[in-house]
Amino acid sequence: MQLRSLVNPAVDPGNVAVPSGDAASFHAALPGYRATPVRELEAVAGELGLAAVTVKDESDRLGLPAFKVLGASWAVERALRERPAAHTLIAASAGNHGRAVARVASWRGLRCRVFLPARSGERRRGAIAGEGAAITVVDGDYEEAVAQARAAATEPGRLEIADVGASDPAHWVIDGYQTLFAEAAAQGSHDLILVPVGVGSLGAAAARFAAATARAGTSAATGAQARVIGVEPATAACLTASLAAGRPTRIPTPGTTMAGLDCAEVSSAAWPSLRDGIHGTITVTDAEAGEAMRELAGAGLAIGECGAAPLAALRALAGDPACETLRRAVALHSSSRVLLIATEGLTA
Repeated sequence: MQLRSLVNPAVDPGNVAVPSGDAASFHAALPGYRATPVRELEAVAGELGLAAVTVKDESDRLGLPAFKVLGASWAVERALRERPAAHTLIAASAGNHGRAVARVASWRGLRCRVFLPARSGERRRGAIAGEGAAITVVDGDYEEAVAQARAAATEPGRLEIADVGASDPAHWVIDGYQTLFAEAAAQGSHDLILVPVGVGSLGAAAARFAAATARAGTSAATGAQARVIGVEPATAACLTASLAAGRPTRIPTPGTTMAGLDCAEVSSAAWPSLRDGIHGTITVTDAEAGEAMRELAGAGLAIGECGAAPLAALRALAGDPACETLRRAVALHSSSRVLLIATEGLTA
């Protein structure tokens, strides 16, 4: 039976790696760069009895409807510094990462090939192809797409830009996501962050950010003691399973409308930061994510299923008896200032 929530028994932010801030200046120099906005959900905060609930709105990031381009652009930059003669980027994706890699390839005059799982939607495939990438749909799940991409990248002149695994690009993707959290810190204070988890790269970036601010010695009012909760689909809760087992654990994934979170195992690049820096997890159903989408739409925010999942998780955290232990562990109370990472807009 899938756990509704989990308190991470091994959390120890003092062991979390210090995040690299090198990507922020790189991103700031990109044409069209701007910090994505933070939106206030005053009605939700009032209903739940919290000081503030805000949404980091990633529905328009450098012209794409998701945050992924931050990691992809920085990973490509770092990879090309080491292999400047490369001519083709290779990626596996459930949708947003592949589109981001394809967009970066077009910026840099490179070819791109993206491997997608069989259950990826036609619109997502079309969006990636529309960026100029060649599409390969594998007869299998996301993990099979990852395996085939990795094999294809062994050919001369090709670079795998992975956001999962142990490769250098998988680490650089996490570094690239630090820009999102640096922006959020400049935009307001928060002491609890709810972040969607697929393979865990964004969750690892959140954990590193929270641990770094805690070490900085500033007050809790400025976010120094921020705790991080990972949000997963009930049918793809690989981080929950891994934290419960104390080691990376692969799980079956029958599918979810939260396509970008439809992952069977966490990234090995992300796992150490997740293990030490995530305070707990909450799982949400497709129906709950859909309801959160509609609620956000009513507030004027066009957010997709993955991006809406943290709002569904916050409602569970605040009111579901199955989340009571986690609620106490992260000290959710009337003075809490909660940041929800809305990772995507209405993606294809």
